[in-house]
Amino acid sequence: MPNKKPIIILDRDGVINYDSDQYVKTLDEWQPIPGSIKAIAALSKAGFHVYIATNQSGVARGYYTLEILEQMHQKMIRLIEAEGGKIAGIQYCPHGPDDDCHCRKPKPGMIDAIEKELGVNFNSVPAIMVGDSKRDLEAGIARGCQAALVLTGKGRDTQYKEMNFHFNVFTDLAAFTLDTLFKYQ
Repeated sequence: MPNKKPIIILDRDGVINYDSDQYVKTLDEWQPIPGSIKAIAALSKAGFHVYIATNQSGVARGYYTLEILEQMHQKMIRLIEAEGGKIAGIQYCPHGPDDDCHCRKPKPGMIDAIEKELGVNFNSVPAIMVGDSKRDLEAGIARGCQAALVLTGKGRDTQYKEMNFHFNVFTDLAAFTLDTLFKYQ
């Protein structure tokens, strides 16, 4: 059993909250997937540092503002704190797919920022990237993270995509959390 708990990095849409092909554009549209808030709180209370790394191209597309995005994140944080947990940090990419930024997954810029904030390198410090899309997992793998796919959001389709790396599959974030708590307690 490893004695060092990994850093947990979560995608947001499709992992923590319901996703939409029309984008989650308003505070009311941001609705947590059942069990996800309690799962994050359980990880936090068990001593895991939980970060969020989320592509938010709806900002670049003009579907919602940075202010609305911040309100969504504050809602999420309040719900997690109400369960006794906390988020260590949130990284988001507000750019569009054609902006050629370094932060938009599958590029690892948001994970680089988390490493920099922590003063670590995930090639030597354990971390797990949890997502529902191939690009989530690719971003994590690019920085030395283990990859975990949840079948919520786009995960059911993603599991059948060709990937040249190992990843674990979980029904949802709650199932990932139970497995992780068992492994690292």
